[in-house]
Amino acid sequence: MPEYPSVFVTDFDGTITNRDFYRLAAQRLLGPEKLAPWDDYRSGAITHFEAMRRIYGSIRAPESAVLGVIGDMEPDPCLAGCVRDLRAAGWNVIVASAGCGWYIDIILRQFGVALEVHSNPGVYMPGGPLVLEEPRDSPFYCPQLGVDKAAIVRHHLKCGKRVAFAGDGHTDVEAGLLVPEALRFARKDMAEDLEALGQPCRRFDIWSDVVRELLELG
Repeated sequence: MPEYPSVFVTDFDGTITNRDFYRLAAQRLLGPEKLAPWDDYRSGAITHFEAMRRIYGSIRAPESAVLGVIGDMEPDPCLAGCVRDLRAAGWNVIVASAGCGWYIDIILRQFGVALEVHSNPGVYMPGGPLVLEEPRDSPFYCPQLGVDKAAIVRHHLKCGKRVAFAGDGHTDVEAGLLVPEALRFARKDMAEDLEALGQPCRRFDIWSDVVRELLELG
């Protein structure tokens, strides 16, 4: 693999894609009451990983129905070209996700893109559920999220890389605060959380907007 001077660490659900898998699955396959674990996470009663594990574990549907949900996550249509352009400009692209590697891999394969992905492994059982597992063998494992996004950013900063980060969720704030504000991209909950903290960021609507700005920075 080429040695890249810069590293772009990016969330996946709600960042590379427009919509989150867990919310779409709840709408299409479960019903709103199955999002109760998310409320428990937001209240501090359970971890983010446990909330995802419970929501995914509630799915009972043919795999074709779940693949339909994945197909409606609205990944950035420019994904493949963006990755190619970033690499040509010296940026390595790394996915850091507290979601599930099972559907991330499906989407990346659809685009013909191979990326370094740090996420929670999982497998879809016949008829359900989606079984989420802890990545205990990962150097970036943490019990709260499964994957410690901030640890990934710290690792590459310690290696002397220029690091950018993009995300959309509450779990992205810590990682985002580690990078310079010119390289901190946020939308939705992450942007609102940063605003509440008085921390600046560069807001974006779609992932390829972030890529365009990174390429303009050189």
